[in-house]
Amino acid sequence: MTQAKQGLMHNIGLQVVIAMVIGAAVGAFMGEDGSMFKPLGTIFIQLITMLVIPLVAVSIIAGAANLGSSPQAGKVGFGTIFFFMATSALAVFLAIILGVLLEPGVGVDTSGVSSMFANTYADKGEMPGFFDTIIGMIPTNIFVSLNGSNILQIIVFCMFFGIAIAKVGNEGSKHFLIGVNTIIDAFVWMINKVMIIAPIGVFGLMADAVGTFGFEVLGIILKLVVVFVIAIIIFGFVVYPILVKLFSDVPVREFMSKMKKPQAVALSTASSMATLPVTLEVCEKEMNVSNSVASFVLPLGATINMSGNAIYYGLVAIFFAQMFGIELTFAAYVAIIFTSTIGAIGQAGVPGPSFLVVAVLLAAGIPIEGLPLLFALDRIFDMIRTSLNITGDAVCAVIMDKVVKSSAAK
Repeated sequence: MTQAKQGLMHNIGLQVVIAMVIGAAVGAFMGEDGSMFKPLGTIFIQLITMLVIPLVAVSIIAGAANLGSSPQAGKVGFGTIFFFMATSALAVFLAIILGVLLEPGVGVDTSGVSSMFANTYADKGEMPGFFDTIIGMIPTNIFVSLNGSNILQIIVFCMFFGIAIAKVGNEGSKHFLIGVNTIIDAFVWMINKVMIIAPIGVFGLMADAVGTFGFEVLGIILKLVVVFVIAIIIFGFVVYPILVKLFSDVPVREFMSKMKKPQAVALSTASSMATLPVTLEVCEKEMNVSNSVASFVLPLGATINMSGNAIYYGLVAIFFAQMFGIELTFAAYVAIIFTSTIGAIGQAGVPGPSFLVVAVLLAAGIPIEGLPLLFALDRIFDMIRTSLNITGDAVCAVIMDKVVKSSAAK
Protein backbone atom coordinates (compact mmCIF):
# COMPACT_ATOMS: atom_id res chain seq x y z
CA MET A 1 0.00 0.00 0.00
CA THR A 2 1.41 3.42 -0.94
CA GLN A 3 2.14 6.08 1.65
CA ALA A 4 -0.55 8.34 0.12
CA LYS A 5 -3.23 5.65 0.54
CA GLN A 6 -2.12 5.01 4.13
CA GLY A 7 -2.34 8.75 4.81
CA LEU A 8 -5.88 8.89 3.45
CA MET A 9 -6.97 5.93 5.57
CA HIS A 10 -5.78 7.62 8.77
CA ASN A 11 -6.63 11.24 7.93
CA ILE A 12 -10.19 11.62 9.14
CA GLY A 13 -10.18 15.33 8.35
CA LEU A 14 -9.52 14.70 4.67
CA GLN A 15 -12.07 11.89 4.61
CA VAL A 16 -14.72 14.21 6.08
CA VAL A 17 -14.01 16.96 3.54
CA ILE A 18 -14.24 14.46 0.67
CA ALA A 19 -17.49 13.08 2.12
CA MET A 20 -18.92 16.60 2.38
CA VAL A 21 -18.12 17.36 -1.26
CA ILE A 22 -19.51 14.05 -2.52
CA GLY A 23 -22.62 14.40 -0.33
CA ALA A 24 -23.26 17.93 -1.60
CA ALA A 25 -22.84 16.77 -5.20
CA VAL A 26 -25.21 13.82 -4.71
CA GLY A 27 -27.76 16.06 -2.98
CA ALA A 28 -27.61 18.64 -5.79
CA PHE A 29 -28.05 15.89 -8.42
CA MET A 30 -30.84 13.95 -6.69
CA GLY A 31 -32.74 16.88 -5.21
CA GLU A 32 -35.25 15.92 -2.53
CA ASP A 33 -34.55 12.23 -3.23
CA GLY A 34 -31.20 12.85 -1.51
CA SER A 35 -33.07 12.58 1.79
CA MET A 36 -32.87 8.80 1.34
CA PHE A 37 -29.32 9.06 2.73
CA LYS A 38 -30.41 10.92 5.88
CA PRO A 39 -30.55 7.70 7.99
CA LEU A 40 -26.78 7.31 7.53
CA GLY A 41 -26.26 10.65 9.26
CA THR A 42 -28.90 9.94 11.87
CA ILE A 43 -27.26 6.64 12.85
CA PHE A 44 -23.88 8.34 13.19
CA ILE A 45 -25.20 11.22 15.33
CA GLN A 46 -27.20 8.89 17.58
CA LEU A 47 -24.20 6.65 18.16
CA ILE A 48 -22.20 9.69 19.24
CA THR A 49 -25.04 11.06 21.37
CA MET A 50 -25.42 7.67 23.07
CA LEU A 51 -21.88 7.95 24.47
CA VAL A 52 -21.57 11.68 25.11
CA ILE A 53 -23.67 12.16 28.26
CA PRO A 54 -22.07 9.38 30.33
CA LEU A 55 -18.61 10.47 29.13
CA VAL A 56 -19.21 14.06 30.26
CA ALA A 57 -20.49 12.83 33.62
CA VAL A 58 -17.54 10.60 34.47
CA SER A 59 -15.00 13.12 33.10
CA ILE A 60 -16.37 15.91 35.29
CA ILE A 61 -16.38 13.60 38.34
CA ALA A 62 -12.75 12.62 37.72
CA GLY A 63 -11.63 16.20 37.06
CA ALA A 64 -13.42 17.65 40.07
CA ALA A 65 -12.10 14.87 42.32
CA ASN A 66 -8.51 15.42 41.19
CA LEU A 67 -8.78 19.20 41.55
CA GLY A 68 -10.75 18.98 44.79
CA SER A 69 -7.68 17.88 46.71
CA SER A 70 -5.58 20.65 45.16
CA PRO A 71 -5.17 24.18 46.61
CA GLN A 72 -5.43 25.53 43.04
CA ALA A 73 -8.99 24.24 42.56
CA GLY A 74 -10.67 27.61 43.10
CA LYS A 75 -8.16 29.39 40.90
CA VAL A 76 -8.72 26.94 38.04
CA GLY A 77 -12.50 27.11 38.39
CA PHE A 78 -12.75 30.88 38.38
CA GLY A 79 -10.04 31.22 35.74
CA THR A 80 -11.82 28.80 33.43
CA ILE A 81 -15.19 30.53 33.67
CA PHE A 82 -13.59 33.97 33.24
CA PHE A 83 -11.72 32.76 30.14
CA PHE A 84 -14.89 31.40 28.54
CA MET A 85 -16.88 34.56 29.32
CA ALA A 86 -14.16 36.94 28.11
CA THR A 87 -13.40 35.10 24.87
CA SER A 88 -17.10 34.76 24.02
CA ALA A 89 -17.62 38.50 24.51
CA LEU A 90 -14.53 39.23 22.40
CA ALA A 91 -15.83 36.89 19.69
CA VAL A 92 -19.15 38.77 19.47
CA PHE A 93 -17.28 42.09 19.35
CA LEU A 94 -15.19 40.81 16.43
CA ALA A 95 -18.36 39.60 14.66
CA ILE A 96 -20.00 43.00 15.00
CA ILE A 97 -16.93 44.82 13.65
CA LEU A 98 -16.69 42.52 10.61
CA GLY A 99 -20.44 42.71 10.06
CA VAL A 100 -20.40 46.52 10.06
CA LEU A 101 -17.31 46.70 7.82
CA LEU A 102 -18.17 43.96 5.30
CA GLU A 103 -21.98 44.40 5.32
CA PRO A 104 -23.11 40.82 4.55
CA GLY A 105 -26.81 41.77 4.63
CA VAL A 106 -26.69 44.82 2.35
CA GLY A 107 -28.29 44.32 -1.07
CA VAL A 108 -29.62 40.84 -0.33
CA ASP A 109 -32.46 39.84 -2.67
CA THR A 110 -34.86 37.45 -0.91
CA SER A 111 -37.73 37.71 -3.40
CA GLY A 112 -37.07 34.21 -4.72
CA VAL A 113 -37.38 32.54 -1.32
CA SER A 114 -39.91 34.78 0.42
CA SER A 115 -42.09 31.72 1.02
CA MET A 116 -39.49 30.51 3.54
CA PHE A 117 -40.07 33.54 5.77
CA ALA A 118 -42.07 32.86 8.92
CA ASN A 119 -42.72 34.39 12.31
CA THR A 120 -43.24 31.15 14.17
CA TYR A 121 -40.06 31.27 16.28
CA ALA A 122 -40.77 34.28 18.49
CA ASP A 123 -41.79 32.10 21.44
CA LYS A 124 -38.37 30.41 21.36
CA GLY A 125 -36.44 33.58 22.11
CA GLU A 126 -37.16 34.12 25.79
CA MET A 127 -34.00 34.48 27.85
CA PRO A 128 -34.34 33.18 31.44
CA GLY A 129 -33.61 35.58 34.30
CA PHE A 130 -30.52 35.32 36.51
CA PHE A 131 -32.14 33.40 39.33
CA ASP A 132 -34.11 31.25 36.90
CA THR A 133 -30.79 30.23 35.33
CA ILE A 134 -29.21 29.44 38.71
CA ILE A 135 -32.22 27.44 39.87
CA GLY A 136 -32.36 25.61 36.55
CA MET A 137 -28.77 24.43 37.02
CA ILE A 138 -29.67 22.50 40.19
CA PRO A 139 -31.22 19.09 39.46
CA THR A 140 -34.09 17.76 41.51
CA ASN A 141 -33.48 14.28 40.10
CA ILE A 142 -30.06 13.61 38.58
CA PHE A 143 -31.30 10.43 36.88
CA VAL A 144 -33.86 12.47 34.95
CA SER A 145 -31.15 14.98 34.00
CA LEU A 146 -28.96 12.15 32.70
CA ASN A 147 -31.38 11.64 29.82
CA GLY A 148 -29.63 14.65 28.29
CA SER A 149 -32.36 17.20 28.81
CA ASN A 150 -30.15 19.50 30.89
CA ILE A 151 -26.38 19.25 30.51
CA LEU A 152 -25.68 22.00 33.06
CA GLN A 153 -27.53 20.06 35.77
CA ILE A 154 -25.33 17.04 35.07
CA ILE A 155 -22.20 19.18 35.35
CA VAL A 156 -23.27 20.79 38.64
CA PHE A 157 -24.07 17.44 40.25
CA CYS A 158 -20.93 15.71 38.97
CA MET A 159 -18.67 18.57 40.08
CA PHE A 160 -20.21 18.48 43.55
CA PHE A 161 -19.94 14.69 43.66
CA GLY A 162 -16.32 14.72 42.45
CA ILE A 163 -15.30 17.24 45.10
CA ALA A 164 -17.02 15.10 47.72
CA ILE A 165 -15.02 12.06 46.59
CA ALA A 166 -11.81 14.08 46.99
CA LYS A 167 -12.76 15.32 50.46
CA VAL A 168 -13.64 11.82 51.70
CA GLY A 169 -10.07 10.90 50.78
CA ASN A 170 -9.98 7.25 51.91
CA GLU A 171 -8.80 4.10 50.15
CA GLY A 172 -12.23 3.54 48.68
CA SER A 173 -12.07 6.95 46.98
CA LYS A 174 -8.78 6.04 45.30
CA HIS A 175 -10.18 2.76 43.99
CA PHE A 176 -13.32 4.54 42.81
CA LEU A 177 -11.28 7.05 40.80
CA ILE A 178 -9.25 4.26 39.25
CA GLY A 179 -12.52 2.71 38.12
CA VAL A 180 -13.80 6.06 36.78
CA ASN A 181 -10.62 6.57 34.75
CA THR A 182 -11.02 3.07 33.32
CA ILE A 183 -14.57 3.94 32.29
CA ILE A 184 -13.30 7.11 30.58
CA ASP A 185 -10.74 5.05 28.65
CA ALA A 186 -13.51 2.68 27.58
CA PHE A 187 -15.68 5.54 26.31
CA VAL A 188 -12.73 6.99 24.40
CA TRP A 189 -12.21 3.61 22.72
CA MET A 190 -15.89 3.36 21.84
CA ILE A 191 -16.07 6.86 20.33
CA ASN A 192 -12.89 6.25 18.34
CA LYS A 193 -14.58 3.22 16.80
CA VAL A 194 -17.74 5.18 16.04
CA MET A 195 -15.61 7.85 14.34
CA ILE A 196 -14.62 5.29 11.71
CA ILE A 197 -18.02 5.81 10.09
CA ALA A 198 -17.88 9.63 10.42
CA PRO A 199 -17.36 10.21 6.67
CA ILE A 200 -20.39 8.02 5.89
CA GLY A 201 -22.51 9.98 8.36
CA VAL A 202 -21.33 13.33 7.01
CA PHE A 203 -22.09 12.18 3.47
CA GLY A 204 -25.67 11.32 4.49
CA LEU A 205 -26.18 14.62 6.30
CA MET A 206 -24.85 16.72 3.42
CA ALA A 207 -26.79 14.82 0.75
CA ASP A 208 -29.98 15.35 2.73
CA ALA A 209 -29.33 19.05 3.47
CA VAL A 210 -28.36 20.03 -0.08
CA GLY A 211 -31.04 17.84 -1.64
CA THR A 212 -33.75 19.34 0.55
CA PHE A 213 -32.79 23.01 0.32
CA GLY A 214 -30.62 23.19 -2.80
CA PHE A 215 -28.03 25.86 -3.52
CA GLU A 216 -30.51 28.72 -3.98
CA VAL A 217 -30.47 29.55 -0.28
CA LEU A 218 -26.67 29.38 -0.21
CA GLY A 219 -26.52 32.00 -2.94
CA ILE A 220 -28.65 34.38 -0.88
CA ILE A 221 -26.59 34.14 2.30
CA LEU A 222 -23.24 33.43 0.64
CA LYS A 223 -21.76 36.72 1.84
CA LEU A 224 -22.82 35.91 5.41
CA VAL A 225 -21.09 32.52 5.13
CA VAL A 226 -17.91 34.18 3.81
CA VAL A 227 -17.83 36.81 6.59
CA PHE A 228 -18.56 34.10 9.16
CA VAL A 229 -15.62 32.01 7.93
CA ILE A 230 -13.35 35.09 7.99
CA ALA A 231 -14.32 35.75 11.63
CA ILE A 232 -13.71 32.10 12.56
CA ILE A 233 -10.28 32.16 10.88
CA ILE A 234 -9.26 35.40 12.64
CA PHE A 235 -10.31 34.11 16.04
CA GLY A 236 -8.93 30.61 15.53
CA PHE A 237 -5.64 31.49 13.84
CA VAL A 238 -4.87 34.91 15.36
CA VAL A 239 -6.63 35.47 18.70
CA TYR A 240 -6.26 31.98 20.16
CA PRO A 241 -2.61 31.54 19.06
CA ILE A 242 -1.77 34.89 20.71
CA LEU A 243 -3.34 33.67 23.96
CA VAL A 244 -1.41 30.39 23.73
CA LYS A 245 1.83 32.32 23.11
CA LEU A 246 1.32 34.74 25.99
CA PHE A 247 -0.18 32.56 28.70
CA SER A 248 0.85 28.90 28.16
CA ASP A 249 3.98 26.79 27.95
CA VAL A 250 2.94 25.07 24.71
CA PRO A 251 4.59 26.37 21.49
CA VAL A 252 1.99 27.89 19.16
CA ARG A 253 3.07 25.85 16.15
CA GLU A 254 2.87 22.62 18.15
CA PHE A 255 -0.55 23.56 19.53
CA MET A 256 -2.00 24.29 16.10
CA SER A 257 -0.54 21.10 14.65
CA LYS A 258 -1.86 18.87 17.44
CA MET A 259 -5.34 20.41 17.22
CA LYS A 260 -5.90 19.27 13.63
CA LYS A 261 -7.31 15.92 14.73
CA PRO A 262 -9.95 17.18 17.21
CA GLN A 263 -10.85 19.99 14.79
CA ALA A 264 -11.53 17.41 12.09
CA VAL A 265 -13.71 15.41 14.48
CA ALA A 266 -15.57 18.58 15.48
CA LEU A 267 -16.11 19.39 11.83
CA SER A 268 -17.62 15.97 11.18
CA THR A 269 -19.81 15.71 14.29
CA ALA A 270 -20.72 19.39 14.81
CA SER A 271 -20.66 18.53 18.52
CA SER A 272 -18.17 19.76 21.13
CA MET A 273 -19.14 16.93 23.46
CA ALA A 274 -18.74 14.26 20.81
CA THR A 275 -15.24 15.62 20.17
CA LEU A 276 -14.42 15.60 23.89
CA PRO A 277 -12.56 12.27 24.07
CA VAL A 278 -10.30 13.26 21.18
CA THR A 279 -9.60 16.69 22.70
CA LEU A 280 -8.84 15.04 26.05
CA GLU A 281 -6.45 12.59 24.45
CA VAL A 282 -4.60 15.27 22.47
CA CYS A 283 -4.30 17.67 25.42
CA GLU A 284 -3.13 15.05 27.91
CA LYS A 285 -0.94 12.79 25.79
CA GLU A 286 0.40 15.19 23.15
CA MET A 287 0.46 18.56 24.95
CA ASN A 288 1.22 17.19 28.44
CA VAL A 289 -1.74 18.89 30.14
CA SER A 290 -2.29 17.30 33.56
CA ASN A 291 -5.24 14.93 33.83
CA SER A 292 -6.80 16.91 36.68
CA VAL A 293 -6.92 20.11 34.61
CA ALA A 294 -7.90 18.51 31.30
CA SER A 295 -10.70 16.38 32.76
CA PHE A 296 -12.16 19.45 34.48
CA VAL A 297 -11.68 22.24 31.92
CA LEU A 298 -12.48 20.34 28.72
CA PRO A 299 -15.86 18.80 29.67
CA LEU A 300 -16.90 22.14 31.14
CA GLY A 301 -15.76 23.90 27.98
CA ALA A 302 -17.62 21.42 25.78
CA THR A 303 -20.80 22.62 27.46
CA ILE A 304 -20.38 26.34 28.12
CA ASN A 305 -17.54 27.56 25.87
CA MET A 306 -19.16 28.54 22.57
CA SER A 307 -17.07 31.35 21.06
CA GLY A 308 -17.97 30.09 17.58
CA ASN A 309 -21.66 30.31 18.46
CA ALA A 310 -21.11 33.82 19.82
CA ILE A 311 -19.62 34.90 16.49
CA TYR A 312 -22.58 33.33 14.69
CA TYR A 313 -25.16 35.10 16.87
CA GLY A 314 -23.48 38.48 16.46
CA LEU A 315 -23.10 38.19 12.70
CA VAL A 316 -26.65 36.95 12.19
CA ALA A 317 -27.99 39.93 14.12
CA ILE A 318 -26.00 42.34 11.94
CA PHE A 319 -27.00 40.42 8.78
CA PHE A 320 -30.74 40.64 9.43
CA ALA A 321 -30.54 44.25 10.60
CA GLN A 322 -28.86 45.17 7.30
CA MET A 323 -31.21 42.99 5.26
CA PHE A 324 -34.29 44.69 6.74
CA GLY A 325 -32.67 48.15 6.63
CA ILE A 326 -32.63 48.66 10.41
CA GLU A 327 -30.24 51.24 11.87
CA LEU A 328 -28.86 49.74 15.08
CA THR A 329 -28.32 51.99 18.08
CA PHE A 330 -25.51 51.71 20.63
CA ALA A 331 -27.98 50.09 23.03
CA ALA A 332 -28.83 47.50 20.36
CA TYR A 333 -25.14 46.65 19.91
CA VAL A 334 -24.75 46.26 23.68
CA ALA A 335 -27.81 44.00 23.72
CA ILE A 336 -26.32 41.88 20.94
CA ILE A 337 -22.99 41.49 22.77
CA PHE A 338 -24.60 40.69 26.12
CA THR A 339 -27.28 38.32 24.82
CA SER A 340 -24.88 36.55 22.43
CA THR A 341 -22.33 35.97 25.21
CA ILE A 342 -24.85 34.66 27.73
CA GLY A 343 -26.71 32.68 25.08
CA ALA A 344 -23.53 31.08 23.76
CA ILE A 345 -22.51 29.95 27.24
CA GLY A 346 -25.96 28.45 27.82
CA GLN A 347 -25.94 26.58 24.50
CA ALA A 348 -25.41 22.83 24.97
CA GLY A 349 -22.52 21.39 22.96
CA VAL A 350 -24.66 19.25 20.69
CA PRO A 351 -25.52 19.68 17.01
CA GLY A 352 -28.78 21.14 15.79
CA PRO A 353 -30.50 24.40 14.79
CA SER A 354 -29.70 27.11 17.31
CA PHE A 355 -32.86 28.86 18.42
CA LEU A 356 -30.87 31.01 20.87
CA VAL A 357 -30.22 33.34 17.96
CA VAL A 358 -33.90 34.28 18.30
CA ALA A 359 -33.18 35.78 21.73
CA VAL A 360 -30.34 37.84 20.29
CA LEU A 361 -32.53 39.24 17.51
CA LEU A 362 -35.42 40.03 19.82
CA ALA A 363 -33.10 41.74 22.33
CA ALA A 364 -31.89 44.11 19.60
CA GLY A 365 -35.34 44.66 18.08
CA ILE A 366 -34.51 42.87 14.82
CA PRO A 367 -37.22 40.96 12.86
CA ILE A 368 -36.89 37.18 12.96
CA GLU A 369 -38.98 36.27 9.92
CA GLY A 370 -35.92 35.32 7.86
CA LEU A 371 -34.58 32.71 10.29
CA PRO A 372 -35.56 29.71 8.09
CA LEU A 373 -32.90 30.93 5.64
CA LEU A 374 -30.27 30.09 8.26
CA PHE A 375 -31.79 26.83 9.45
CA ALA A 376 -31.48 25.48 5.93
CA LEU A 377 -27.68 25.67 6.24
CA ASP A 378 -27.38 25.39 10.01
CA ARG A 379 -25.45 22.14 9.70
CA ILE A 380 -22.66 23.88 7.78
CA PHE A 381 -22.53 26.78 10.23
CA ASP A 382 -22.58 24.31 13.14
CA MET A 383 -19.66 22.25 11.82
CA ILE A 384 -17.47 25.32 11.36
CA ARG A 385 -18.23 27.02 14.67
CA THR A 386 -17.79 23.78 16.63
CA SER A 387 -14.21 23.52 15.36
CA LEU A 388 -13.52 26.93 16.90
CA ASN A 389 -15.32 26.03 20.12
CA ILE A 390 -13.17 23.01 20.87
CA THR A 391 -10.03 24.95 19.97
CA GLY A 392 -10.99 27.44 22.67
CA ASP A 393 -11.48 24.58 25.14
CA ALA A 394 -7.94 23.38 24.49
CA VAL A 395 -6.50 26.91 24.73
CA CYS A 396 -8.10 27.30 28.15
CA ALA A 397 -6.76 23.88 29.22
CA VAL A 398 -3.12 24.68 28.35
CA ILE A 399 -3.39 28.08 30.05
CA MET A 400 -4.94 26.66 33.23
CA ASP A 401 -2.33 23.91 33.25
CA LYS A 402 0.41 26.53 33.36
CA VAL A 403 -1.40 28.31 36.20
CA VAL A 404 -1.53 25.12 38.26
CA LYS A 405 2.07 24.13 37.58
CA SER A 406 3.34 27.64 38.28
CA SER A 407 1.46 27.75 41.60
CA ALA A 408 2.76 24.31 42.59
CA ALA A 409 6.34 25.37 41.86
CA LYS A 410 6.18 28.31 44.29
